[in-house]
Amino acid sequence: MAKTNPGRFFEDYKVGQVIAHAVPRTLSGGERAAYHALYPARHALYSSDEFARASGLSAAPLDDMIAFHTVFGKTVPDVSLNAVANLGYAEGRFLKPVYAGDTLRSESEVIGVKQNSNGKSGVVYVRTRGLNQRDEVVLEYVRWVMVRKRDLDAPAPETVIPELAKVVDPADLAIPEGLDFTNYDFTLSGEPHRWGDYEVGETIDHVDGVTIEEAEHMLATRLWQNTAKVHFDATFRPDGQRLIYGGHVISMARALSFNGLANAQMIVGLNGGAHANPCFSGDTVKAWSEVLDKAETSAPGVGAIRLRLVATKGGEPFALKGEDGKYRPEVLLDLDYWALMPV
Repeated sequence: MAKTNPGRFFEDYKVGQVIAHAVPRTLSGGERAAYHALYPARHALYSSDEFARASGLSAAPLDDMIAFHTVFGKTVPDVSLNAVANLGYAEGRFLKPVYAGDTLRSESEVIGVKQNSNGKSGVVYVRTRGLNQRDEVVLEYVRWVMVRKRDLDAPAPETVIPELAKVVDPADLAIPEGLDFTNYDFTLSGEPHRWGDYEVGETIDHVDGVTIEEAEHMLATRLWQNTAKVHFDATFRPDGQRLIYGGHVISMARALSFNGLANAQMIVGLNGGAHANPCFSGDTVKAWSEVLDKAETSAPGVGAIRLRLVATKGGEPFALKGEDGKYRPEVLLDLDYWALMPV
C-alpha cells in the first residue's frame, strides 16, 4: 500500500468538500528576521515593539504577509501540489494581528470547480481560513488555482463558479483592537505622507528594484513550507525553469512600496489579485501603486486606503494592459488591497 502523497488532482475536488490541512506552525521572531532578510521590508509597525506600543498594540505584530504565507503554505499539499499555476485571490480579510508565539493552522472549503476546455486540467476555487491556537480566525481569503487531471478520461464535473465580491466593503475590515494613530511619529516611520495627502487616481512609482536570486526564492518557499512541485523541480516545466512562488513576488513588491507608502502600515483586506505572468530567477522586480479608494474607520487617527500594487519585470511604470485588454508581458502581479494609514 502506497504511503506517499501524490497530491490531489482536479477530479479529486468536490464542491462543499472541507479540507483540514496538516502541520500547524508556531511562529517566532525568527520568521520576522528571515522575512526582513529576504525582502527589503521596513514598515515601522512591524519593525519596532515601541512604535507598535505607541500605536496602541501590545507589541510589533509579525508582518501580515508572514501570516499569509504561513497559512497559504499549509494548503499547498492539498490544494496546489499538482498546480499548473495559482491564478488569483478575492475576499481576503486579515482579522487579527499575529504575534511571535502564535501557532497557525489552515482549513479550506472547495467552493467552485470548472474543467478547462482542453480536458487536461481545471480550475479549483477554495476559501481558506487561518486559525490560531485559540481557534480564532486570523485570516481568510479565496483563491483559485489551475490543477492537472490525473485521468484525462474522467468526466468533467458540473461547473460551479462562485460569486465573489470585487471589493471588501470598508465596513467589513477588521481594525485591530486598540489601534490608535493619534500620536503617530512620522519621523520614525520614515515619511511624512498621511492618509489625507493621497488622492484617488494618484499613481506612485516606487523607484527601486530587486533582482530575484535562485537561492533566495528557494529559501523563501521552503520557509513557508510550500511544497508545490512547480517551484522546486526543474524537470516539472517544459522550459526547465523553476517558477517563482507568487507570494515571493507579492512580498517583494509590498516591501518595495515602502518608498512612497511607508505609512500604509497594516494590510487588512485583499480585494483581488492576479499573477499576470510567470516570474523566474534573474528577473528584476519593480513596483508601482495606484490609489483606488479611501475610507474612514472607527479607530482614532486611522484611515483605510485601497491600493493597486503592480509588480513588473521591466517596462515603463503605470503600463498595465495592452490594447487587447490582456496584461502586458512584463507585468508579474496586479494586487488590490486595503491598508491602514494615519490620517
